[in-house]
Amino acid sequence: MKAKATLKQIAKELNVSVSTVSKALNDSPEISEQTKVRIKEYAKLKNYKPNVIGLNLKNRKTKTIGVIIPNILNSFFAKVFSGIEKVADENGYNVIMCISNESLDKEAHTLEMLSNGTIDGFILSISEEAQKAHEYTHFKDIINDGTPIVLFDRTTDEIECDKVIVDDFDSALNSTQHLIDLGCRKIALFSSVDNLSVGKLRADGYLQALKNNNIPVNDSIILRTDSEDGLNEKIEAIFDANTIDGIFALDEDDSVAALRFGLKKGYSIPENLSIIGFADGILASRRLSPSLTTVSQHGIEIGEVAAQLLIKRLEYKGEEELPYETKVIKTKLKERDSTRKV
Repeated sequence: MKAKATLKQIAKELNVSVSTVSKALNDSPEISEQTKVRIKEYAKLKNYKPNVIGLNLKNRKTKTIGVIIPNILNSFFAKVFSGIEKVADENGYNVIMCISNESLDKEAHTLEMLSNGTIDGFILSISEEAQKAHEYTHFKDIINDGTPIVLFDRTTDEIECDKVIVDDFDSALNSTQHLIDLGCRKIALFSSVDNLSVGKLRADGYLQALKNNNIPVNDSIILRTDSEDGLNEKIEAIFDANTIDGIFALDEDDSVAALRFGLKKGYSIPENLSIIGFADGILASRRLSPSLTTVSQHGIEIGEVAAQLLIKRLEYKGEEELPYETKVIKTKLKERDSTRKV
């Protein structure tokens, strides 16, 4: 008896996606007649038989969206989820939220588990381990099997899908420029997210702002690490060895440490030390003293746009392939008490 071919084998042999094979075999209007004939003839030749149970699962709409976030304690991700849930509810969709805890294995397992007929599509931000290892096969497999994904915040060019991002480079450049406009020239950079795509873009924006203003890069006041381990000790060491007049911190933990050690080392904030943080949670705006000037990422809007993109793709019935979109959400500098007024 001849072995039965699978969708993946047919797709590989014909150099097309699994999604294209599946649509062709189901007479989807999205696929040209020439491609349908080619795929159907090859499938017949290779003794392909559809998995009826699997097809029923795939074809049944659950009206449920799977959301995978890296860290539930991060207020930014909580805001994004709030935006997703709002739009999903308005359009009659339910939401299942899972947490990867920055784990590649957990992220891959969650994708596989929920894509087996439980949800119609995913909205997610890539885990730290996946970005560090540049491992994105699990995302590509899910998309090739016909389940759409929308990435937000942490994305990569290696995955073809809809994306929602903020202008990390430009907002970092503009924030650093704001410190320069205040008269700061010895501006420290604190980053414990250097392994993430957003961390690299923000650091590049900082460096570009220095270059634009002919300010030499001082490596002794730049902290770029991929872990919070020993973060306080490293930041304190920079304060002990250098005189600084400005700080650009790339996430909430970096921002809190910058403010705390600035005060501990006798700086008057903002009179002789101005601080801007890439964080806009309750901690930054209400619980720190002085309150922190921050880059607001508009997390709720990111979630709303991500949900709109996914639902648009799930409900699309056109004959042409729907092109992928990348939406850029503009950030806003929220001036509070940790920076002087211009």
